[in-house]
Amino acid sequence: MKAVLQYRASSGFRQRIAETVPGWLDVVIVDEADKKTFAAEMASAEILLHVLEQVTADVITNAPALKLIQKIGVGVNTIDLDAAQANDIAVCNMPGTNSRAVAEMTLMLTLAALRRVSYFDPRMRDGAGWTPDLNAFDGIGEIAGRTVGLIGYGEVARILAPILGAMSAGVLYTATSPKDDAEADWRDLPDLLSESDIVSLHLPLTPESERMIDAPAFASMKTGSVLVNTARGGLVDETALYDALKSGHLRAAGLDTFRLEPTPADNPLFELDNVVLMPHIAWLTPETLDRSLGMAFENCRRLRDGEDMLFRVI
Repeated sequence: MKAVLQYRASSGFRQRIAETVPGWLDVVIVDEADKKTFAAEMASAEILLHVLEQVTADVITNAPALKLIQKIGVGVNTIDLDAAQANDIAVCNMPGTNSRAVAEMTLMLTLAALRRVSYFDPRMRDGAGWTPDLNAFDGIGEIAGRTVGLIGYGEVARILAPILGAMSAGVLYTATSPKDDAEADWRDLPDLLSESDIVSLHLPLTPESERMIDAPAFASMKTGSVLVNTARGGLVDETALYDALKSGHLRAAGLDTFRLEPTPADNPLFELDNVVLMPHIAWLTPETLDRSLGMAFENCRRLRDGEDMLFRVI
């Protein structure tokens, strides 16, 4: 069987694949920027190991042997599910494999935003670390004593809630419904936004959730609050976010995801020193890759042997 991984894989990732791939499976790694080679390899591929690049209807229809799109991660908003279903192609994801990594990145971005790392780090590198604007110290703070609102209560939020509680934060959450085992207090979205000092996003991008954090949402948040997004960039109206940060209504933001990815260098958010930025790599750790490859290769085996696949979306 032939699988194509469309990703700019590091040497360590390539080594992990070489060490763990079963002998009956041929994995071809194609850099995301190499569209010509990707199209050529997909002409005979039975499996697409999908990371971030859009899987469009054209990709699907030009892959006549394709039987499985295996998402390396959770979100399938980058896959044309209608086209996959119309072509009888299974789509699977792998919830839980990257949850710990994303939870740790969320905590890191929260702390970095509160402590203004994006302001102080470049000043240190320029030799001006000990001569900051003294007003900058008025814009830093601790998690302890603050209220963190988690929008969505999946695996990542379930890891974060007890950690935040142990750090003496109050923890609120909202989701499609209250959870009996939640280690946080339920609020509906408007109340969560108005009560939280830190709002962290942990839900998928759907037509209903797209740009749910917009100008009215920011206006309803506390002055001096913080937004953290390690979920999907499309959940946030970036123009409204820029305005809220520029005006000082929001203290800071920690962002790992953006509306457009790769994100153009002229994104206005990049001009602000109260934004901590990461290139959608919250999920990307060697430990996550080990878990992900194990699940991906198991689904490839199940496809080969005609068995039900794990975490099938369609």
